[in-house]
Amino acid sequence: MEEVTAPQCLPLVRDESWLALEETAHVGRVRRAATSLAERLGFAANRVAEIGLAATEIGTNLHKHARDGVVLIRSVRGERDAAVEIVAIDRGPGIADLALAWEDGHSTTGTLGVGLGTVARLATSCAMTSRPGAGTALVARFAPVLDWTPEWGDEPAAGLTRPIGGEEMCGDAYAACRTADRMVLMMCDGSGHGPLAAAASDIAVRLFREQPFLPPEQAVARLHAALRGTRGGAVAVADVDLAARTVRFCGLGNIAAAVLADDRKQGMISVPGVAGHQARTIRAFDYQLPDRAVVVLHSDGLTERWGADHGSDLRTDPPLLIAATLLREAGVRKDDACVLVARPA
Repeated sequence: MEEVTAPQCLPLVRDESWLALEETAHVGRVRRAATSLAERLGFAANRVAEIGLAATEIGTNLHKHARDGVVLIRSVRGERDAAVEIVAIDRGPGIADLALAWEDGHSTTGTLGVGLGTVARLATSCAMTSRPGAGTALVARFAPVLDWTPEWGDEPAAGLTRPIGGEEMCGDAYAACRTADRMVLMMCDGSGHGPLAAAASDIAVRLFREQPFLPPEQAVARLHAALRGTRGGAVAVADVDLAARTVRFCGLGNIAAAVLADDRKQGMISVPGVAGHQARTIRAFDYQLPDRAVVVLHSDGLTERWGADHGSDLRTDPPLLIAATLLREAGVRKDDACVLVARPA
């Protein structure tokens, strides 16, 4: 009898907190946010202290050496496992020699790099991308122990959300599920901002995770029906066939999507409408998926005026690092923002 691979969904992300590094006191705020989250997740006291040290190093680097530095603290949770994740983004000055920057105690002539060896040593996983003059993005995950394999396995997709200024809750949300030969991505941009927009997006995520492998047009139609009585929003589903190397995409409203490969960006088509309120047409379109391609979905909190050469290495950077770089480069609109990146292999 042929073995069937059980569907696997991305872990849920919660407790997001975006913190700007504008003055010395903000470094302490980053440390406290990270250690408080670790304590709530039940981490041992020595691990909490290690996370606090790493968060301090990250915050100090951004405050002293970078411009427009921000840090995201969040939890990543499965049914049993949980981890603290720190994402740091800035707009300069960048690091010329990344390998050298990872060495303990090294300073790249006074630019960002001091203490990054400590962060890498204490983190369960850590990655960074940087371009001189453009900025740096760093992602670090801290599990309860260093030698740790998450229950959800590899993560070929990852996303970020960021609320509009003045709101604590983001109205945008995403989800992704996969089997051995298929990956399906979903995004919802709840109309407006704040709790009511977030409530619509939460319904979309919950419904999608119940039946993630419907054809995209059926999935979007189901979401459209489910969001009646809510604020509604823009929704999109991308079904990636890893064997056929194709993407079938269905979008309703202002969710942008693209396939990135070979220094080219192939946009995908969303039709006008608002899920839960207006959908004259729900239609899916098919696209080729070249080898080593990356699939991106984002809400209209990011401008579409970005290209394949946006500051990260599509061949080697993990999806979350690509998402962080895209958010830095394109997340310039005053709106909730959400970006989801998948590397189908």
